[in-house]
Amino acid sequence: MTIERCSWAGDDEIYIRYHDDEWGVPTHDDQELFEMLVLESFQAGLSWITILKKRENFRKAFDNFDVEKVARYGEDKVEELRQDEGIIRHRGKISSAINNAQIFIEIQNEFGSFDNYIWGFTEGEIIKAEFKTESELSKNISKDLKNRGMKFVGPTIIYSYLESIGIIDNHQENCFKF
Repeated sequence: MTIERCSWAGDDEIYIRYHDDEWGVPTHDDQELFEMLVLESFQAGLSWITILKKRENFRKAFDNFDVEKVARYGEDKVEELRQDEGIIRHRGKISSAINNAQIFIEIQNEFGSFDNYIWGFTEGEIIKAEFKTESELSKNISKDLKNRGMKFVGPTIIYSYLESIGIIDNHQENCFKF
């Protein structure tokens, strides 16, 4: 028996595992929420499979996405990351990850957790099957994050982020996860 999946999952084992185990699964752990925010921001202008293939390298390079450590990175660490061939070496994206970590911590302090903040936009509800690249929700969150000083958090990136952390569930009707 063949398992039906969303068409984008294709037959690449990395995509299949990501689809089956993570994408659209409600995430409430702040470390995982930070990891996905960083990965989604690095994905801007690239394919998601590129990021997934480098994910373990990102974990090593960014101290397993320990937000407190990332927030303290200085120029030496930026240069070290710019030399790391295992990740995307874009200076702007690296700098934004550090900046965004600092703001992520501010949000945690204000709301008790980033989870409280991000899920508060839908009052904990999951949005089903929109099949868009951005929405009013992603625009509102993007605007709020930008107002707080985050970078690489445009409405399309945030929409993908919301899918990845399960706030938006866009599994297709024929998918076993629908």
